[in-house]
Amino acid sequence: MSNTPGRVLVLIPTFNEKDSLPGVITRVRAQTPPVDILVLDDNSPDGTGAVADALAAQDPRVQVMHREGKQGLGRAYLAGFAWAIEHGYDAVVEMDADGSHLPEQLGRILAAAQDADLVIGSRWVPGGATHNWPHRRNILSRGANLYTRAALGIPVRDATAGYRLYRTSALQTMDLEGVASAGYCFQVDLTLRAVDRGLRVVEVPIDFVERTEGTSKMDGSIVREALSSVTLWGLQRRGGQVVTATQGLGRRVRTGATWHELTD
Repeated sequence: MSNTPGRVLVLIPTFNEKDSLPGVITRVRAQTPPVDILVLDDNSPDGTGAVADALAAQDPRVQVMHREGKQGLGRAYLAGFAWAIEHGYDAVVEMDADGSHLPEQLGRILAAAQDADLVIGSRWVPGGATHNWPHRRNILSRGANLYTRAALGIPVRDATAGYRLYRTSALQTMDLEGVASAGYCFQVDLTLRAVDRGLRVVEVPIDFVERTEGTSKMDGSIVREALSSVTLWGLQRRGGQVVTATQGLGRRVRTGATWHELTD
């Protein structure tokens, strides 16, 4: 592959992020090479959409998509993916609006995209770190990713990470119309799809910084959704592996100590 994506679009979903959004956009726009930004606002009651419109009016590289209401992180990103593909972008970057994903580390993600279809900004590879997280949150994230790796049998260490880049050519192979995940398990869902399609997945270390403005959207329902979805996907994968192995076994006959493959 060995080619850097040309046109890159940073997707920033928002819901009540009016205080943090201007600073994040300013920091993204300061990066080199320059990228475009699409704010995906879910009709924020605090007026984030109007703030985003004002920023877009000042900068032609900033666009805003106004959505009817809060429909979940996954639906926002899927809408952003479709917009990026329609407008001819080579890659999209997912980035939080609260400053937890450092725009200053965007360069290392873009650099890794030279040889990848999906680049994950990982907290749990050597060099990755979290800052200002309570101990319980660290344990929850590490445990969730360990469980995900074991249940799904994938080599990714931070499948729940939200700071990532996809080539749009890769997205078009991943059956996005079949994605039903709305919350944070959306990230696991798309990671699994990328691995299953043999796409090149690379993890690079990042620093994840706990937000200093607003409140986290992580709650018990999000955790339960992710746990139940990963468990179901894991059972389906294991079941499929058993069926495949059984079918293969049924096509063999043993003669003495040697296995022979039966042919049609």
